[in-house]
Amino acid sequence: MASLGSSLAVRRFAFLGAAVVLGAVVAQAQSGTFTNSSDEVAVSSSAASFNSDSSSNDVSFNDSSSAEPAAPAHGGGQYDNRSKGGGGGRHYAFEAGGGFNAPVGNDIPYITWGGNFTVGGGLRFSKAFTLLAEYQFIADKLPGALVAAGGGQTGNAHIQSITIAPVIDLFPKSSNSVYVTGGGGWYHKSTNFNVLAGYDFYGYPVFVTANSFTSNQGGVNLGVGFTHRLGGVYGDGTAKLFAEARYLWIDTPPIGDPNGLGRTELIPVTFGIRW
Repeated sequence: MASLGSSLAVRRFAFLGAAVVLGAVVAQAQSGTFTNSSDEVAVSSSAASFNSDSSSNDVSFNDSSSAEPAAPAHGGGQYDNRSKGGGGGRHYAFEAGGGFNAPVGNDIPYITWGGNFTVGGGLRFSKAFTLLAEYQFIADKLPGALVAAGGGQTGNAHIQSITIAPVIDLFPKSSNSVYVTGGGGWYHKSTNFNVLAGYDFYGYPVFVTANSFTSNQGGVNLGVGFTHRLGGVYGDGTAKLFAEARYLWIDTPPIGDPNGLGRTELIPVTFGIRW
């Protein structure tokens, strides 16, 4: 009986130990599951927070982008019009040149050959039409007979003018073209008779004006010219070399007038650049 009781005690003790071990394993397993679940919740919360922040940033970025004006659908605008020269606006134009003058008509006995200088500026409304305001200075000599009659040893005629001149290009798309021009405005003419006053330090003669007369009047001009366009980067440059000849008519006082030698007629020939 003692042996049977000892056996039952050993079995009970073994059963109790197995129950304790099984309970510890179950508790450990439940603890691990809980810990993993907590980590997953934390990760999920962090991901949600990150997504929320990203969504907030995306919304802010989109809002700032939507506040900017949309780009033109076809790339048009003032710049394109200017670059294409499509008549979308006015452009400034300038010119400078010089040359010589030849007398014509009844004015030949009262004026002879000389030179001219011209500058101008205005607006280019299109490739074919430009409107210029021009200043021109003409310096011509006087014939010997007229100088002697005026009591001088040398003589000259100076003409200054401010005129308006439209320029019409007949072949605006060509590198080499022909244009017509003409206009009118204000002319100031002075006729001077000079005498020798002496010599300077280097031995050159010095002349002074002994007699002169001036007049202010209107005049007109009409001419034709040739241009050669300087190519530019893409063959669309606006700078042009030009050569032109104009007929100039000035309503100067008649010969019987103390300040006149009759109307003035000249052909100024000018070479220069226009852009």
